[in-house]
Amino acid sequence: MNDRSSMDKSGLFGELTRMARTSGAVGGMAARFAGNRLGIKTNKSVHAGDLRGALGNLKGPLMKGAQLLSTIPGALPEEYANELAELQANAPPMGWSFVRRRMTTELGAGWEKHFRSFSHEAVAAASLGQVHRGILADGRPVACKLQYPDMHAAVESDLRQFRTALSLFNRFSTAIRQDQVFAELAERLREELDYEREASHLRLYRDMLSDAPDVKVPAPVEAVSSKRLLTMDWVSGRGMKTVLDANPTQEQRNAMARALFKAWYVPLYRYGVIHGDPHMGNFTVRDDYGLNLFDFGAIRVFEPSFVKGIIDLYFALRDKDEDRAFHAYEAWGFRGISRETSLVLNEWASFIYGPLLRDDAHSIQESNDPAQGRAVMERVYSGLQRTGGVELPRQFVLVDRSAIGLGSVFLRLGARLNWSEMFRELVADFDVDALAERQAQALAAARVPPPLQGV
Repeated sequence: MNDRSSMDKSGLFGELTRMARTSGAVGGMAARFAGNRLGIKTNKSVHAGDLRGALGNLKGPLMKGAQLLSTIPGALPEEYANELAELQANAPPMGWSFVRRRMTTELGAGWEKHFRSFSHEAVAAASLGQVHRGILADGRPVACKLQYPDMHAAVESDLRQFRTALSLFNRFSTAIRQDQVFAELAERLREELDYEREASHLRLYRDMLSDAPDVKVPAPVEAVSSKRLLTMDWVSGRGMKTVLDANPTQEQRNAMARALFKAWYVPLYRYGVIHGDPHMGNFTVRDDYGLNLFDFGAIRVFEPSFVKGIIDLYFALRDKDEDRAFHAYEAWGFRGISRETSLVLNEWASFIYGPLLRDDAHSIQESNDPAQGRAVMERVYSGLQRTGGVELPRQFVLVDRSAIGLGSVFLRLGARLNWSEMFRELVADFDVDALAERQAQALAAARVPPPLQGV
């Protein structure tokens, strides 16, 4: 059964089919992981490639969990981490008969009256839905993101498989306990199913980035949106790969990186909000080398004290202040860690914060050798094993994913900027109370609903 027909099934049969496929992928990965720990030789590279193909074709949220695991030191064997880090939402789109039925479900019979035209073919496919281009009755060009059917069941099925995978991994390693990773991922994925919530995130980001002309966020069109259909302004731009293939100048590369830095870190340090999915499919490049920003499902709102902890950790690393670093980790949500564990975490943090600690223009990573990052992660993993392990706090998850994901894009861009200067400009007037006030006002104005289970 191909992906198109299996996704178009509804009810118990569709979920059982999906569970059989995901169970096989997760079970095979866990078995080989266990064999590796016990000294049994397996062809991990071949199986990791097969796993990547299986998850990439599924269209569902399990691959997001796999991507997330690939950024955490020691959570997966290297072969799996390398393959799963490459997963993107690139499964083939659904056909017109599916689209027509879904649009009728969301907007009612005669939904076509809202549009002068509506593309039969999807212009993009993602893990939870696909995008079509339309022109509204008033002539306004729009993008319509339509959710695949039965995605609530798919999410719950994938989350069960993901929890099983984590529990199996945890049997063979106590260095990193991931219960909170699962809780965070589960909440964010369930929120992503609500396109009305995502529309509020669009309004929120348009407000937070209103003073950043090099970043554009499309406006939602509420009259033709629903919980499973999000209609928004169509914004034109080129994919990052297309732009890089044209060999842009260093100035143009720097302009794209500067816009990307603002798009992610103005919301974080001024409003305590982060976009948790920084891969290159979620933005396009304008003619002036500014950016259009998309896909606002995985948005995380942090307590102001947590944002202060991020900033405190930077100054602790810069000043080699071990006491301040230890208390910063507590603000991040690390509980019951020893001073020795704090020093191990400092090695991870020094790698992540490294570009901010140099006060000059430079590449995000002077060496293009991926072995450098792997070596750091291996030392961190070994250190955590030696010091009794650590439970990753929920607040860690999307900040870590964004830092690693953005670093990869900055490296691909070949940008050379003074990252430290840009960071210090953002946090120069940081005040916890002022952030709390800005955050409350922005969330209220955008009508952002509270998180499913609380911050």
